[in-house]
Amino acid sequence: MKKVAVIGAGTMGNGIAHTFAQSGFKVHLVDINETSLHSGIETITKNLDRLIAKEKITETIKSQTLANIRTFTTIKEGVENTDLVVEAATENLDLKLKIFKTLNDVCSKSTILATNTSSISITQIAAATSRPEKVIGMHFMNPVPIMKLVEIIRGYNTSEAVTKTIMKLSKTLEKDPVEVNDYPGFVANRILMPMINESIETLYNGVAGVYEIDTVMKLGMAHPMGPLQLADFIGLDVCLSILNVMYDGFKNPKYAPCPLLVNMVQAGKLGVKSGEGFYDYSKSRKAEKVSKQFLK
Repeated sequence: MKKVAVIGAGTMGNGIAHTFAQSGFKVHLVDINETSLHSGIETITKNLDRLIAKEKITETIKSQTLANIRTFTTIKEGVENTDLVVEAATENLDLKLKIFKTLNDVCSKSTILATNTSSISITQIAAATSRPEKVIGMHFMNPVPIMKLVEIIRGYNTSEAVTKTIMKLSKTLEKDPVEVNDYPGFVANRILMPMINESIETLYNGVAGVYEIDTVMKLGMAHPMGPLQLADFIGLDVCLSILNVMYDGFKNPKYAPCPLLVNMVQAGKLGVKSGEGFYDYSKSRKAEKVSKQFLK
């Protein structure tokens, strides 16, 4: 594989594009929004500068990485002559099905179609195409250039050859791929999201505050980041979406989102991306506990 298309220039999309480009692949970054593409390239540039500051890479590697990325505003142009497409759009089933129907129509028959979904069924996504054997999950972790894990998810019809190819490819990106089966939430989020949800329930029930809950998990369980801070980092809207997918998939009340999480998302308090979640990330204030109004 030499040429890869990434659909979506958001946090995960630009991180995936960065990772492939830094590993020497020619990358087509695709987003219908020009502003998102510009923002995505800016983020990649800033992240490369951070790696230079930490003496992880050189200026030459930065220049080569950026030179490996081209941007497109249409899927048809962006996926032309690519060996692999990685979809990294919003965690929305209808949107992903629409994208994969389009990919099926415009991509070469030999192109492997991957999705970075963190919870949605690969089998269901693959069913939107006429090549389910070539559809697979590549669930990268955020921040993509730094985190080593990639969950490789086989759909019901994903071929052995495609699975082996993607496992090998992930290693060329200096990642550690782990093959898992296709169930809601896979492994990472099936374990992580109930923990985050229970942490929010603990806050909602007044057992302890944000700082106290995160401190217990960091100092007592050796977690590098508390679950509420991690939820802010992931995005509370993303956490809610994943919990809803698992609740719908398993029909088990233990996956039902906490009312506090629902209220915060409805109020636009999404975490780092919105400037406030369980902590405040505005420039004028240091991180602090969530506003009491959301605990009512």
